[in-house]
Amino acid sequence: MKLRPLGDRVVLQYQDVEEKTESGIILPDSAKEKPQEAVVVAVGPGKCKDGQVTAMQVKEGDRVLISEYSGTEVKIDKEEFKIVSQEDILAIVEA
Repeated sequence: MKLRPLGDRVVLQYQDVEEKTESGIILPDSAKEKPQEAVVVAVGPGKCKDGQVTAMQVKEGDRVLISEYSGTEVKIDKEEFKIVSQEDILAIVEA
């Protein structure tokens, strides 16, 4: 399976969320916070405006922070992805 986003869209995949607190309390699914950090899986070619293509600022493998309610969630082959516009990416997380 391969997703190929169009325009300035980016396909993201969330990292595993911590299932228990530092003190050892196991969290139910309803209590877990929605992660805002994800890994870039695929990147579109860039937005075309007036015949000029704007270069993408992220690349595959980048860890990024996204706004909480942005994008569209999709499920393909039992895997969950989020497709967002490059504008919805707030920052690249560098190690």
